[in-house]
Amino acid sequence: MQQSNTIHARTQLTFLIILLFCSLQAQGATVQLPALNAKADQTSISGLSSGGFMAAQFHVAFSESLMGVGIVAGGPWNCAGNNPFVNPVVNATTTCMNPCANTLGVCPSTLFPNSGYLSELARVTARNGRIDNPDNLKDDQIYLFSGRLDETVVTGVVDTATTFYQKLDVPDAQIHYDKSIDAGHAFITDDPADTACDITQSPYINHCEHHQAQRILEHIYGPLKPEADSLSGELVAFDQGEFFSSSLSSMDDTAYVYIPKGCRSESCKIHVAVHGCRQGISVIGTTFVTETGYLEIADTNNIIVLFPQVKKSEFVPYNPRGCWDFWGYGSMGQPPFNYHTKDAPQMQAIQRMISRLTRAAI
Repeated sequence: MQQSNTIHARTQLTFLIILLFCSLQAQGATVQLPALNAKADQTSISGLSSGGFMAAQFHVAFSESLMGVGIVAGGPWNCAGNNPFVNPVVNATTTCMNPCANTLGVCPSTLFPNSGYLSELARVTARNGRIDNPDNLKDDQIYLFSGRLDETVVTGVVDTATTFYQKLDVPDAQIHYDKSIDAGHAFITDDPADTACDITQSPYINHCEHHQAQRILEHIYGPLKPEADSLSGELVAFDQGEFFSSSLSSMDDTAYVYIPKGCRSESCKIHVAVHGCRQGISVIGTTFVTETGYLEIADTNNIIVLFPQVKKSEFVPYNPRGCWDFWGYGSMGQPPFNYHTKDAPQMQAIQRMISRLTRAAI
């Protein structure tokens, strides 16, 4: 009798383990990104750090189909191409981040990105058909942010992103640039549970009594309804692999999209939220997706939020921190470079995802 009870207990335990395993597998399962008939003319993008540089690149490259951008701790389009005589990876890690870090207190403006050169380069690149016409930017809304204690991408670099848009004739009234907060290198929130405002550390989401996701979306779309106390929509893990073909893209197999409750049946806006280095799901799980405040404000304002993902790569391509490609690692750091153009694999993948979301369901 005792042996029978033991066998029964073991059988129950095995059954529970199988159920748990199946549950975990189901949680990790991905589906196709759905076609939602979203509003193609109300799409925008934002990002932090390498995601901020990617947001700037994508915004300029695909300006015809976007209405605004949020750049947090990022620089101008093609910042890594600032000096054509220097390899982009060198520009990316010096000029585009903290160009005066090793200058012993001497910090001339010539060390920072040259907005005049880059704005003219954008016009030339557009004439060559590699990006959209920069004239499309003139009616867009631009949000920029730099923390005053950010020593990773310093304020002087973000300043040049502001000047870049001004030189492309974006009116000052459409540019909101906040550099008033003593924040470290981070996306900032009004959640006391997040990292202290002045610190720079993982997961690079800091409490600064400032709802940055809401500020970005309000600047782009205008006044919004208050954020949701509890979410009513769906956070969907989908197969990102169908949107890219090269292993050199460093893109993850899985990405996320948040679909507010009404957006399955009515046409909604789209916002693309691009994580920074060391913030992808392969490093911190869904923390950037769920803890930055995008979901709560999107939920009540019928904004679909797309969270594309890159992953770490220690060898080929060399991307050990899981950053977005704003310097050319996708071409192994060798010319011809396309990371800043519509041909860039990562940007093509994001554009394909947007196109899927704006397509009507069959």
